[in-house]
Amino acid sequence: MARGEPGGPAQPHRATARSVLGGVHLLLALAMGGTAAAQAPPPAVTVAAPLQREVVEYDEFTGQFAAVEFVELRARVSGYLQSHHFEEGQIVKKGDLLFVIDPRPFEAALASAKAQLGQAQARVELADRQLARAAELRGRDFVAASTYDERLQEQRVATAAVEIAKSAVRTAELDVEFARILAPVSGRIGRREVSDGNLVSGGSGAGNTLLTTIVSIDPIYFVFDMSEGDFIAYQRAVQSGRLQSTRDAITVFARLRDEPDWPREGKLNFVDNQVNRSAGTIRARAVFPNPDGFLTPGQFGRIRLPGSEPYKALLIPDAAILTDQSQKIVMTVNAEGVVSPKMVRPGPIYDGLRIIRSGLTLEDRVIINGLVRARPGAKVTPQPGEIKGAGERRPG
Repeated sequence: MARGEPGGPAQPHRATARSVLGGVHLLLALAMGGTAAAQAPPPAVTVAAPLQREVVEYDEFTGQFAAVEFVELRARVSGYLQSHHFEEGQIVKKGDLLFVIDPRPFEAALASAKAQLGQAQARVELADRQLARAAELRGRDFVAASTYDERLQEQRVATAAVEIAKSAVRTAELDVEFARILAPVSGRIGRREVSDGNLVSGGSGAGNTLLTTIVSIDPIYFVFDMSEGDFIAYQRAVQSGRLQSTRDAITVFARLRDEPDWPREGKLNFVDNQVNRSAGTIRARAVFPNPDGFLTPGQFGRIRLPGSEPYKALLIPDAAILTDQSQKIVMTVNAEGVVSPKMVRPGPIYDGLRIIRSGLTLEDRVIINGLVRARPGAKVTPQPGEIKGAGERRPG
């Protein structure tokens, strides 16, 4: 077969040429793709200036609500419990009749005491007459001086006996009064500890019978403990004039565990006079109005106290702050679109945003979205955003 004829030895050379041309086209395509990739724009991030607000920093503590008045109602006289006059758990007013102990033994004792008082008063009348006669006869020297002295002492003894009898009458009257047990304070009454018909023990000792309890409802206390460090910080702030004294009636706020805001306003009315040596804390107390009786003694809650006077602060979202070991960093974008990290000193949360004590200015553009695409020294495409507080983000 001839060299130039089809199907001869020249075919492999043409196939090789086509392969070379294909490879060249592939290289050109890859080169064009690499150029396109090199020309891709920097990643987009959302930036915003820090939000400036006038704020008051607050410190939060956990505590419990407690009754302003708490009474354990106990029997003051012994006897059989005759009846009760309330429903368990109801609101009672001061002076309401709650229990009646069988008063008949005490009424009989009162009648006997009154009779003894009458006898003593009769003896006084007789002693007065005898003393008057003895004094008249003594003036005429008809009786001896010793007889007069005897009549005088008899009169004094009879008078003292009257006072003893009066005291016995008052004691018996108290026993009759104590047989009717009245509410000493207004509030919510607890469950009955003793059923009607049982024998109860009275008196002033530890063995007297507990009948029920009463707790006042409005107002109500909130009791909490703050650490010695927090207390010292407050004292330093007060000493420098940056804060009102915690021993003054400063305004505080409280909430229950299911309340997102701080709807309850009260007054701090007590700080203890010493630090607990074993716990390193000091006890404080606030008082809150509770007209609807919703708050119940023993409930847990949170309280916040002002930790500063009002001042202008810069705020950013907490998610915009990165942690590098012990340092806090915020990524910003400069005028050339280059990411620049800045070290900041954050403060507490306010209105859903983090207070920045130092490290930022109002001119900084903080990356608030797209942090995963931002690298220090790399270029980004900043897109304008806005920082809003939690109240501004709520619908409606």
